[in-house]
This record gives sequence, structure tokens and C-alpha cells, in this order.
Amino acid sequence: MTLRWLSEADDHLRAEIHAVVHDVVASGGAVGYHSPPTFERISTWLDGVLKQVRDGDAAFCAVEVDGVVRAVGLWRRGSTAVFQHRAEVQQIMAHPSARGLGLGRRVMEGLIDHARSAGIEILMLGVRGNNHGAIELYETLGFRECGRMPNAIAVGSERWDDVWMYLPLGYPEGTMLNGAAEGGLGSSPKRDRTTGPERSADRAG
Repeated sequence: MTLRWLSEADDHLRAEIHAVVHDVVASGGAVGYHSPPTFERISTWLDGVLKQVRDGDAAFCAVEVDGVVRAVGLWRRGSTAVFQHRAEVQQIMAHPSARGLGLGRRVMEGLIDHARSAGIEILMLGVRGNNHGAIELYETLGFRECGRMPNAIAVGSERWDDVWMYLPLGYPEGTMLNGAAEGGLGSSPKRDRTTGPERSADRAG
């Protein structure tokens, strides 16, 4: 089992990655596609991801078993200035023929270590509510649920929860963790619920 970090991919490697995605979707995997994607679609997707890798805004890993790619995964950095310190884990999948080998865990552990070394402070991911095995895996790695939008994922006529999870990786020395404290940029005071048009009308009457 070999973990590789990719910044480029030739046609042979693209074909192996496409086979993983295609067969995972064909077997019912919840990885964001309604039907198995074409080679061209995956190749275009890879072009975008690998450009982000070269720009330092993403990381893409592939696990090879006996010299053949059998699992993939990536993280992408937040796109705006206030989110550059966090990244989203995406497209974690292992080929159906390689299930039971612990490839998903290997990919996740690699992504976590890589993100930490890249200075990412928080990793996030989304997972379909019925994907209980994946949720349990993420929990064993330290992820915790931070939000759930009921029935927000559509698959044909079926709806499933969209579950969000996060993993803090550490903060630079001197970082001030304000949480929801008042003050600072972007703050606003709490509304005084004893005033307003309705209350004013009551007092006037």
C-alpha cells in the first residue's frame, strides 16, 4: 500500500482515478454524482484540483495497492481571506474491490497530517446522513458534528441529511479565540427586544 501526493497526472493515472470514481458511483457510493461520470468529466475535475495543489491551496492523494490506484481523497483551502486557515476534505473514496483494506482511513490520516503541516487550523467535511460507517470513521479520527441540515441532499426522489463535521488541528501562538464574544470586526449589538415598532405602538396606546 503506497500513499502518493499528486500535482500532475498523466493519462494512465487519470484512467486509474476515473476507474475508482466511476466504480464507486456505480456501486451506490455517496460521492456527489448521480450517475457514473465520464473520463472527460473526471479529467476536467482533476485539472482544477491539481492546479489548486500547485498553487498551494489543495492537496490530492492516491493510495496504490499492488501498483494500481484504489483510493483517493483531497482537501481544499477556503477561497476567501477569512477562510484561508481552514480546508474542506472532499471526495474520499475507495474502489469497491479494495474495501476492507482500511484505505479510507489511510487517506484520511494522510490528509489530516498533510493539512496540519500546511498550516491548516481546521478541517471540515460534509457527509450524507445515512453514511453511518463514514461518520463513525471520521469520529474515530477526532471529527465532531457541528451542523446538520435535514433532508438537504437530493438523490432522485429521496432526501437525506447533510451532516457537517470539523476537526481542529491547532492554532498559531498568540491566536485569540473569541468564539461568539461581543466586539471586534463585524460585530453588532444584540437587539433590544423591549423596543421596536410593536412595543412603541403599545406604549403609545
